[in-house]
Amino acid sequence: MFRGHSQRSIDPKGRLMLPPDFREVIMEQAPGGELMITNFDDCVVAYPLPEWEEIEQSFNRLNMANRKFRDFHRFFISGATQTTLDKQGRILVPPYLRTYAEITKEVVLAGVGRKFEIWDLTRFEAQRKKMEQDFDGIMDSLAENGFELRF
Repeated sequence: MFRGHSQRSIDPKGRLMLPPDFREVIMEQAPGGELMITNFDDCVVAYPLPEWEEIEQSFNRLNMANRKFRDFHRFFISGATQTTLDKQGRILVPPYLRTYAEITKEVVLAGVGRKFEIWDLTRFEAQRKKMEQDFDGIMDSLAENGFELRF
């Protein structure tokens, strides 16, 4: 599982050094270091290849007669590209994904369970502040859906 977050710099070629704990999770799940990255929620999301394959299977079970499903499927899958960890522990984020997520130089890598997200630093901070402003409402919604946070 991907957890925690770290601030990094992406170079002009789009290469991004991943934290050691993220690299370890990737190599456990995909020994060749293969990831699928795509556009989602104003950031770039990255999945180890086996996790991505499960997502594709989930899409295959949907009724694609629903226009919203087709639109989302098109957006999510057509934005995807495969990348592989290089020997230095970097991945390549292509220009179209950097443009989508408005990534320039400073990024935040956020571990969120089965995937990690690559955020432009400014966008990440804005998203975090937005969530903090509605924290109680979010916690109420989570509780209504069976989530239990133990203190």
